[in-house]
Amino acid sequence: MFATLWEESRGRFVAEAGSATRTPFQRDRDRIIHASAFRRLKQKTQVFVAHEGDHYRTRLTHSLEVAQIARSIARTLGLDEDLAEALALAHDLGHPPFGHAGEDQLDECMAGYDGFDHNAQTLRVVTRLEARYPRFDGLNLSWETLEGLVKHNGPLLTGDNRLEDLPAAFRQFPHIAALELDQHAGPEAQVAALADDIAYNNHDIDDGISAGLFTLEDLLELPLVGDIFRSVIDDFPALDRDRVVYEAVRRLIGHWIADVTAETRRRVAQDRPGSAADVRALPRPLVAFSDTLERDQRALRAFLHERMYKHYKVNRMRSQGKRILKELFELFMAEPETLPDLWRRDAEQVSDLRRARMVCDYLAGMTDNYAIGLHRRLFSMESML
Repeated sequence: MFATLWEESRGRFVAEAGSATRTPFQRDRDRIIHASAFRRLKQKTQVFVAHEGDHYRTRLTHSLEVAQIARSIARTLGLDEDLAEALALAHDLGHPPFGHAGEDQLDECMAGYDGFDHNAQTLRVVTRLEARYPRFDGLNLSWETLEGLVKHNGPLLTGDNRLEDLPAAFRQFPHIAALELDQHAGPEAQVAALADDIAYNNHDIDDGISAGLFTLEDLLELPLVGDIFRSVIDDFPALDRDRVVYEAVRRLIGHWIADVTAETRRRVAQDRPGSAADVRALPRPLVAFSDTLERDQRALRAFLHERMYKHYKVNRMRSQGKRILKELFELFMAEPETLPDLWRRDAEQVSDLRRARMVCDYLAGMTDNYAIGLHRRLFSMESML
């Protein structure tokens, strides 16, 4: 038994009475769902800017898909489904508008002010920026959820990497050392991380075809993906193309889930962990894809990188989003009096370092549509007529 046991949770950094109706991880999930940052994911870019179309994935729909996949894997492996779901729902809370282009731009804007990292910003959101409860800032999530959010991509302190080298939001969290940064995350966090890979690899196939960035025929040369698409066409030769894509993506997700559960069981048999603590202490991740799927996945990622993420239509959106954030950042730094009252009162009185972080928090919390509209109001003379 290597699942995280809610009965043995290490608790919260601000002590609270337990819930009579929910486990600690169910309570974490509920707090995440009710958070303002979670609602704003509905208009944040996954690949396509939110206003480009109603049917493309956003950060919110992506997070819901990750949560569904994470629950399926956790259930199959006998892990805590609620913890896996909470981690999946929260993993993108720190993403700014305009996807990775927005993250790159904010990091560039913050180059002289400790930088920007969306994973670190997620920690900042759930421990500081959400202001809902009378006794603490943030959501006061359990130790296990915070630990999983911070380390879902692996240990943070490895080799020559020191605490001082981590993004500012990690360093500034007063309990960061208690999260055992030199170890892997717990098993549910590892599940959520791979569920993220499964979700975006497969829904990007769907969205890329819908956007006309590549065709079904283009995919047939890829290992695994081409085989699955051909199997659908052979089974249903008269099926319309949309349904071929939906059925192929469904089968691909099932294949990915079957692979990660099989490989994880193989590693369990080898490493024989007896607890979640044992999983964290292992020298390698316990939850993993097979070498064969990793190879096939690299081919798909290379295809998507070339045909989708570098497509001129996507690059134009990236360029516009980056320009919007750059100009807003420069304006608010130079003229903090143009910030809303809630932000302005503090920004006018602090050092450039603290002002930059406030401006960054303000921009990172925006939706695509809000950032576009605000930029138009502040930089277009037409909005004054």
